[in-house]
Amino acid sequence: MKLSHPWSIFGLSVATGAIVVVVASGVSAWQRRQALPAHELTPGVAISEQLQPQAMALARRSFSTVIDMRPDGEAAGQPRSGDMAAAANAQHLQFAYVPVPHGDIPDAVVDSLAREMASRPGPVLLYCRSGRRAARSWSLVEASRPGGMNVDEILAAVKASGQDASDLRAKIEHRVQARKPTAGTTA
Repeated sequence: MKLSHPWSIFGLSVATGAIVVVVASGVSAWQRRQALPAHELTPGVAISEQLQPQAMALARRSFSTVIDMRPDGEAAGQPRSGDMAAAANAQHLQFAYVPVPHGDIPDAVVDSLAREMASRPGPVLLYCRSGRRAARSWSLVEASRPGGMNVDEILAAVKASGQDASDLRAKIEHRVQARKPTAGTTA
């Protein structure tokens, strides 16, 4: 077939373009399936819905530490924290288990999460069933952190992650006001 005719060149160009579009959309769909459903709260901290053990290979691409915030046995078919820890360790990820019950977030959970986040390398991925308890727990940790974000910034970060902590505003305000000053600042 001689390609000197303008219609032949046009037809070949259209066919090539169609092939490129089909291949690119297939690669894009594959990449989406290969990505974690993580939502950034701040640089270095993200939340996710329930992960499965095989997701630790994907988590390793972006995170150094994974923190499981879902109590064992909360639902049938949920992976146990021990299985998740083994999968994380196999991928050379740090792993912590800080279970958060439904309802009010206990101060002990906030303290435990703060210790784990401070003592482990980042970036950090927090997860629970839907990401809600992870985001809300983080909001209280951030509110307590010397030099941390202000109330509106915390609430905006949680909202940007697809979650809501507006009902915790008073608790967040209280924790921000109770922060210990950082070095070089005054109370």
